[in-house]
Amino acid sequence: MYQGTNAWWLGHLKSNQDVDLAVDQIAATGYKVVRAWGFGTTNDESNEYDVYYQVLNSSGQYFNYNPTNGIARLDYAIAAAQKKGIQLILPLLNNFDDLGGINTYTNAYGGDHNSFYTNTRAQTAYRNYIRFIVNRYKSSPAIFSWELCNEPRCSGCSSSIITKWASDTSAYIKSLDPNHMVSLGDEGWLTSTSASTVQNYEQSYAYTGYEGVDFQKNLAIPTLDYGTVHMYFDQWGYNYSWGSTWIAQHNAIGKALNKPVLLEEYAVPEGMDRIATAGPWQDTVLRQTSVAGDMMWQFGTRFPSGALPLDNYVVFWNTTELAVLGAQHVRDMAAKRAVATL
Repeated sequence: MYQGTNAWWLGHLKSNQDVDLAVDQIAATGYKVVRAWGFGTTNDESNEYDVYYQVLNSSGQYFNYNPTNGIARLDYAIAAAQKKGIQLILPLLNNFDDLGGINTYTNAYGGDHNSFYTNTRAQTAYRNYIRFIVNRYKSSPAIFSWELCNEPRCSGCSSSIITKWASDTSAYIKSLDPNHMVSLGDEGWLTSTSASTVQNYEQSYAYTGYEGVDFQKNLAIPTLDYGTVHMYFDQWGYNYSWGSTWIAQHNAIGKALNKPVLLEEYAVPEGMDRIATAGPWQDTVLRQTSVAGDMMWQFGTRFPSGALPLDNYVVFWNTTELAVLGAQHVRDMAAKRAVATL
């Protein structure tokens, strides 16, 4: 079972004390897998005050070896995780602009967001970065898997664009490191064709293929080892009760393709009853499907340095929410048998 949490900020903290505290608390909760950003790109390092791992601009592509705000921060996070027996999922790119996403590549090499997937110069630079990260950490026991992108989208595009990109890129990663799993990192969007193969689908946003992603076709790619599913119904316009349907639909696709499916991100904003809302989703994972695991967005703590890399979805250490949705659920999942009733 892939039971864990999201802590995107782990390799972007400047303080060793912050990293150590967070890893200690994550381990104490019982989490064994953590998803943390393996990317960090800027186009202008002169105006960059946060941690970043590479620079892309008209002068070229450079990796940041500065010990205070460069790749050494990710080095430290991975070493700290290893000491606690925690493994990391490392996404190597972000769909969004935060911390250097797809647009940092197109800013440097031309085109727009959607053309990134077929932009030869941008893809060459992206593969350079993949090689840099994968070769640096592939021998570490703290690596759980590599992830192509956090929530890749190509809005309004044919889903074949991302499917080809995912196939080519995952094969490249496997050529560098055949010993670790690779995932796409998508939200699990379905097209009208793929949606018609599952129960209880509806003609609405998540099933139209508008974001240019076809979960079913992508999961069939031989060099992708498991599928990822995300859920943000406050952003997508769905009722929270629909979450269990979304989980079950992806479970069915995973069963048909004989591949694991991971509920990689799900969240309830602050101000709502998180236990009452997310509890039924966790129960669906635990008792009604063979979904391999789930990872809440996101773990949070009070950092000694005062750093605040958090949002309104954070579930804080030493709260009833984390005790129930975190620690207790970890214990329940540890006893789960891989059964599927849906």
